[in-house]
Amino acid sequence: MFETLKPQPVDKILALMQMYRDDPRPVKVDLGVGVYKDASGLTPVMRAVKAAEHWIWENQDTKVYTGLTGHPAFADAMIDLVLADAVARDKIAAAATPGGTGAVRQAFELIRMANPEARVFVSDPTWPNHLSILDYVRIEAVSYRYFDEASRGVDLDGMLEDLKQVQKGDVVLLHGCCHNPTGANLNPVEWDAVIEVLLATGAIPMIDIAYQGFGEGLEQDAAATRKVAAAVPECLIVASCSKNFGIYRERTGLLMVISADASAQTLNQGTLAFLNRQNFSFPPDHGARIVSTILTDPALRQDWQEELEAVRNTMLGLRRQLADELQRLSGSDRFAFLAQHRGMFSRLGTSPDKVEALRVEHGIYMVGDSRMNIAGLNDETVPVLAKAIIDVEV
Repeated sequence: MFETLKPQPVDKILALMQMYRDDPRPVKVDLGVGVYKDASGLTPVMRAVKAAEHWIWENQDTKVYTGLTGHPAFADAMIDLVLADAVARDKIAAAATPGGTGAVRQAFELIRMANPEARVFVSDPTWPNHLSILDYVRIEAVSYRYFDEASRGVDLDGMLEDLKQVQKGDVVLLHGCCHNPTGANLNPVEWDAVIEVLLATGAIPMIDIAYQGFGEGLEQDAAATRKVAAAVPECLIVASCSKNFGIYRERTGLLMVISADASAQTLNQGTLAFLNRQNFSFPPDHGARIVSTILTDPALRQDWQEELEAVRNTMLGLRRQLADELQRLSGSDRFAFLAQHRGMFSRLGTSPDKVEALRVEHGIYMVGDSRMNIAGLNDETVPVLAKAIIDVEV
C-alpha cells in the first residue's frame, strides 16, 4: 500500500535550518527559523513561565483529560488578552488547539463545514503554511496584493482593489499585527478602509494574531483585531502563545469564533468540540495551564509583561541598529524600512539569487523570498549582516 505514496515537498525553513547546522564556518548567522533568541543565541524560558510551572507542579493533583475544547480558564484569559471588552463574551465560542497552527487548521475545517464553496483570500505574501493547509483541506486560496516591493511597505490601493472582488460567504485572512513574512503593517486608518470593504462585501474576516506584544505593545498590537471584531457580525480569530510566552514546544493556541448574536454561540461551541474530537480529541493542557496561571495572577502577569516588553525593545533596538549601520555603509536611507517594520520579521525585497549569495559568500541564512528573522541577530552579528547586504548589492 505505502509504495503508492509520493514524496512531499520539503519545508524550506526546516531545510534551511539543516543547512545552517551543517555549515562548518565559525561565522554564520541564522535568520531563517522564526523563534526569538537572546544575545547569546538562546531561546530562554521566561521567568513567569518557570514560576507558573513550579506552581502547577506543586498544586496540580490530576492529569485527567480536560474538556474537548480545553480548560475554560485558558479560553477566558486569552479572550480577555486578545479582545478585552470589544465583543460580548456570550457571542464568542472558543477551543484550545495544538499551537496557533492547530487553530488555523481548525478554522479552515470550520469554514469548509459552514460553506464548502467558500474561498479564502490571503495576502501576497503570507505565512507559507496558510497556503499549504488550505491546499490540503481543498479550500480555494485567492491572493490579494499586500507588500509593495519598491517601498517595502503595504500596497493599500492594490489590497483594497483586490478585496473588492470578495463575495459574501468568502473569508479574508488578515494578520492581526507583525505581518509574517514582511513586517509591514496596516496603520489604524488603513484598517478602517479594510473594515469598510469587509462590511460592503459581506466577507468574514479571519485574523491570525501570533505575535501580540512583539510589535507596538500588548494593547496596541491587539487594537486592530478588536476593531475588526467589534465592527463585523461574524469573525474568526486564531491566536498563538508560542512567541509572546516563549512556550514554542508546548503547542498552545486558541481558536475563537464570534457570532452575530448569542443564540449562535452554543452551536459554534458544539461544532468546535466536534472538530477537536475528530482531529485530536482533547487538546494539550500544560501550555494552556501555564498561560492561564500567568494571566490570572497579578504578580506573574506583571512580570511576564515586563519581560515581554524587554524582548520587544530588544528587537526594536536591533532594527534601528541594522538600519543605521546600512545607512552608514550605503550612504542612503533606502534601508530605513527595517526600523519601521514591526515584529520578528522583515522582508528585504531582493531576489533569490542575492539571498543565495548571502548564504554562500557570507554564511547569512534567510528564506529565499528574503524574509529574515530580526530576532536571530545580536549586537555582534548586525555589522556582519549589514556588510554582507552591501557586498552582494541587495
